[in-house]
Amino acid sequence: MTDNKIDSVSAPAAVYFIFGATGDLARRKLFPALYSLYREGKLGERFAVVGLARRPRTNEQFRDDVFSSIGEFCRYKPGENEVWSAFSDHFTYLSLDTGNVDAFKQLKEHTEQLEAAYGIPGNRLFYLALAPELFGSVSRNLRDGGMLESSGWHRLVIEKPFGYDYPSAEKLNEEIRHVFREDEVFRIDHYLGKEMVQNIEVIRFANAFFEPLWNKNHIANVQITLSETVGVEDRGAYYNKSGALRDMVQNHMLQMLTMIAMEPPGRLDPESIRDEKVKVLRSVRRYASEEEVRDHIVRGQYSSGSLKGKALKGYREEDNVDPESVTETFFAAKLFVENFRWAGVPFYVRTGKRLPVKSTEIVVEFKNVPGNVLFARKQDLQPNLLVIRVNPMEGIYFRINAKAPGNDMKIQPVAMEFCQSCQVGINTPEAYERLLFDAARGEGTYFTRWDELAAAWKIVDPIAAAWRDYAIAPDEYPAGSWGPEKAERILSDDGYHWWPVNGQDEDHVVWVSNTDK
Repeated sequence: MTDNKIDSVSAPAAVYFIFGATGDLARRKLFPALYSLYREGKLGERFAVVGLARRPRTNEQFRDDVFSSIGEFCRYKPGENEVWSAFSDHFTYLSLDTGNVDAFKQLKEHTEQLEAAYGIPGNRLFYLALAPELFGSVSRNLRDGGMLESSGWHRLVIEKPFGYDYPSAEKLNEEIRHVFREDEVFRIDHYLGKEMVQNIEVIRFANAFFEPLWNKNHIANVQITLSETVGVEDRGAYYNKSGALRDMVQNHMLQMLTMIAMEPPGRLDPESIRDEKVKVLRSVRRYASEEEVRDHIVRGQYSSGSLKGKALKGYREEDNVDPESVTETFFAAKLFVENFRWAGVPFYVRTGKRLPVKSTEIVVEFKNVPGNVLFARKQDLQPNLLVIRVNPMEGIYFRINAKAPGNDMKIQPVAMEFCQSCQVGINTPEAYERLLFDAARGEGTYFTRWDELAAAWKIVDPIAAAWRDYAIAPDEYPAGSWGPEKAERILSDDGYHWWPVNGQDEDHVVWVSNTDK
């Protein structure tokens, strides 16, 4: 039984296998996503979910875990007994040693029973919420245990990090490709499931007044900010090996850059769209020399500081972090997409932990009107902006110049805003809902193809190598600040500055919004 059937299209009947079902990702994201899809009629009734992990659990205990996770993290609450009971009946649990092929043969028997009970024609989706080093062995055991012998489709969904660098990613990919075809592999970057990231291509290609301006002749620069107020929390051991470059830039930041910079695809299908994204990544200028990296890249690490009156520890004081660590918690760069459309336009990107505001925004700054003509002679005219707010607030706004009310010819910046979060509220679909639904339907547009991933690593690896080879240590910045001073200079040297993100003061702007500002 389902309710709120927003979308009449349901995913095909399938069995969903959640490897790592007792882990944090399953609890926070996957179970809530499945329940939201069910409540909206997108799963139908012909499905089963098998939770798999090492620790023992009964079906009842597992369903209690799922109930708890949905109550805490899902936008729909499991308060209606009839709906919850119908949903939870589809969940079973098996304790599984992923290194034991015989355990996969037992899983096959269990799966065939579920498929017979729910009328599922052999469609199987394997979600590996596991450490990347297990991806290859689990794939082989799925094959050797007979789990890929059904008559339906088989799809593998895998989480980042996909490797530590290009060679490790390539090795991992080869292990998987011995079992699954490329079109059966769905590499998740959850930022591609976010509402406003997916909206970028609509904003660009469904509005006739943008495309003529979307080039080096009219755009001065692009700024992409992904800021976090949190520190490393309980991820110290993992983060100490990855850092901001591998944790955020190689995937989320470059994905947003490709969506902004890509050419219009010839067709609206997954491969055409991903082809254009790969072309962007191959066009990004690669920095390898010490001079290039020092001039264009900022590497930072937070020291002790404060935010809103609360004292904050430095990165090296965090749990499970080496007190001598040189891992970066902040990254900023001036990148160039060296093709005909974007030649000479700087793309400024920054991401970091312990920054003052949690926000993900993309700012497209247009070139200003010529100086010393018309209004520019007597007025300090500000450039026009298109701002795409990705997280936590979702929406877009334009900043234009307009006459201030009154007798004087005074010009002021005016921001015209569409606040999607204000309209939809908290009930907007979460990224994992979209991506799970897409994977079940075989829709690969917002998943990362191998050549796309490889191109991203080939941008990131030379930077990491230069940091190592030339002993470029991170510059410290106080927790609660906007990063090292050099992050401001890479813009100010070009005559620009970082535009405020949502949550920062921008008192000089007059807002015209679909909601009260």
